[in-house]
Amino acid sequence: MRKLKQAILYECATKIRPVAIFYAIECAITAAIFAIVSILTGGKHMGSNGLEISSVVFVSVLGILSYREDFKELIQNGYTRKYIYLSNICMFLVICGTMALIDTIVGNGIHHFTGGTYFTLYGVLYGYGDPLANWLWLTALYLMVCSVFYLGALVISKVGKLVFLFIGVGISGLILLVGALFQFVLSAETVQAIALFCRTAMGFLGDGSIYVALPVLTFLILAALLNALSYGVIRRTELK
Repeated sequence: MRKLKQAILYECATKIRPVAIFYAIECAITAAIFAIVSILTGGKHMGSNGLEISSVVFVSVLGILSYREDFKELIQNGYTRKYIYLSNICMFLVICGTMALIDTIVGNGIHHFTGGTYFTLYGVLYGYGDPLANWLWLTALYLMVCSVFYLGALVISKVGKLVFLFIGVGISGLILLVGALFQFVLSAETVQAIALFCRTAMGFLGDGSIYVALPVLTFLILAALLNALSYGVIRRTELK
């Protein structure tokens, strides 16, 4: 357990500086945009909902680099693949939760400060009345995205870039096939049932009410499945 704790602290400590740099740059860009738009509009504050989108891009990169940068360092220092995997999952939870908290506070703060002209990703979908649900939703979303790219980095390392490229082509073809099935093969009732399931999974119930716990649960289940696959891959990943 001591080595696991050390691995977790190492993983989190190496991410503090990148996260700080990311938010410093993002705040500078946001301030510049507000200043320019304010001048152009005669003092009216306006903005976009790019805060969470930028964070999604950042956690995507984090998921990739968490394997590429840390796996060799930890395994060369005697850590098992199990400990490396667990330390990464704990780091993902800490970083994603922290970034989600910052984005929730800043996003809602800018929204109210600008008189509602800035729209957060969560607010557009579910409204602004529950900051706790906002934080949980963003945490689960960031964790799922991070898990997707972490698995992708592991698969690339295991099978090679060329094979991974063919896998990507196959997935793209499968998406096109599914689209064709929806358009030409499946009945209207089946398509409506699938659409209703997807809306429900995102928290939009048939009676018009919204239940935010459902998308949080959906994201967490997907993240758990992705991480289970990641563990299966990392157990067979050799140091290159």
